[in-house]
Amino acid sequence: MNGERFMDIKECGMQLSRYIAHAGICSRRKAEELIASGAVSVNGAAVVEWAYKVAPKDKVEYQGRLVVPEEPVYIVLNKPSGVVASVMEEGSQTVLDLVALGKRIYPVGRLESSASGVLLMTNDGDLTKHLVHSPDCESKIERRYKVSLTRRLDRRAQNAIMDGVRLPEGLVKPEGLRPVFGKTNDWVVTFYGDQSRFMRRMFHRIGHVVKHFECVGFAGLTTEGLDRGQWRALRSDEVELIKGLLLKK
Repeated sequence: MNGERFMDIKECGMQLSRYIAHAGICSRRKAEELIASGAVSVNGAAVVEWAYKVAPKDKVEYQGRLVVPEEPVYIVLNKPSGVVASVMEEGSQTVLDLVALGKRIYPVGRLESSASGVLLMTNDGDLTKHLVHSPDCESKIERRYKVSLTRRLDRRAQNAIMDGVRLPEGLVKPEGLRPVFGKTNDWVVTFYGDQSRFMRRMFHRIGHVVKHFECVGFAGLTTEGLDRGQWRALRSDEVELIKGLLLKK
């Protein structure tokens, strides 16, 4: 990432647009528009440059109200199946119904409604951007899924998967495939990057149907100690590990 690193919200020199976004007022793009319109002031004077560097003692205001960035929050949720991994889905239960923090927080990545397991959630927009929207960063994150199939996966099918399955979007090739001990039709599939979103279609392409899948690992996070629907805050070492993975060349 060309030497880019993640800054703490209290660090000297945060860009004004980022400062506004960290306060939960709006997205960084919308913050740039607000700043350009003159709606944001620093120490009593309007600032129209979104890249203005905010010092620790600066007083930032929007529409006459003091702007204070939120402390970053990082949690892991053991998502139950049937719960939508989205902040808004009219008429459906969402992960926000399970995580009542009173803060703006978003799920990171994709986990379809029928799936269960590890779901990272945070209000750190920069971390989310790199995990979800940067191919270079995505490729460094390990994702592991336990997949339940409708029938036995023979050796020929196993080899076909590990050689890569051709879909219209390209070749889908997992990094690993191993059976779950004591389960004839259950397998753990490992991906790096976002190819996991094609997992159902990958199996279907070789004549197998996925009954259910569970995310059992994401960037080193697991659901150990968490029942379905439960969540916990990440430890500081877990947060640093994820950030370190993204910064690793």
